[in-house]
Amino acid sequence: MSLAGKRVLVVEDEMLVAMNIEDMLTELGAIVVGPAMRLDTALDLAGREDFDLAMLDVNIHGGRSYPVATVLKSRGVPFIFATGCGHADDADEFSDVATLAKPFRSTDLELALCRALDSSTHSPDSSL
Repeated sequence: MSLAGKRVLVVEDEMLVAMNIEDMLTELGAIVVGPAMRLDTALDLAGREDFDLAMLDVNIHGGRSYPVATVLKSRGVPFIFATGCGHADDADEFSDVATLAKPFRSTDLELALCRALDSSTHSPDSSL
């Protein structure tokens, strides 16, 4: 599976990290949606934009990206988390979602996103 031509929502609040992720995805042939650097922007994009999958930083300006994950899940959009600090104790709902530890390499990002996309296309209840 390839990310070429896939639209990827990026939710990341650190400008340099967001730019790095955008560069990685562009080099992999993906089309970046965002990056969304604030929770309200991420929620807006998650609810109205069309994209194939998403990468969510867990911690967004002191908050958590779980409301965005909930929207994505309801829309049947596959996603992964990325974090340097781990998950909150109340993240059990997303225990089956892959989490990349920061910092990560382009190959790690590609593999995690491709696995998320692949598992969603083979899921019996997938709406994709």
